[in-house]
Amino acid sequence: MQKFDEEELHARRIKEVLVEMPSEEQIAEMGRRFKALSEPSRLKILLALSGGELCVDHIAEAAGGNQSAVSHQLKTLKDNRIIKCRRDGKKILYSISDWHIMTMLQLSKEHLNCNE
Repeated sequence: MQKFDEEELHARRIKEVLVEMPSEEQIAEMGRRFKALSEPSRLKILLALSGGELCVDHIAEAAGGNQSAVSHQLKTLKDNRIIKCRRDGKKILYSISDWHIMTMLQLSKEHLNCNE
């Protein structure tokens, strides 16, 4: 009797999971975004931008990189729709476009002190 109940319970769980499962395309997109976040200099850039929009020179100063390397990382973040940019005269200002990512980063920072 118990084995049947377990199998029925597992079958229900699987159905529930499958209903909520994103499409293959959505899962691939999730993977690309996690990959974009996996590089430390990109994380520093995002943390620098969490205070508001900045130009590439100020991002480089805050993130501790040179302008060329930061520009390369900004392109990756922009291609993954994590940041956006706008022109202001001769400067291009970058800002966060996906604040859900920043929520994830904040939770990750909080988790650094978790001893569980």
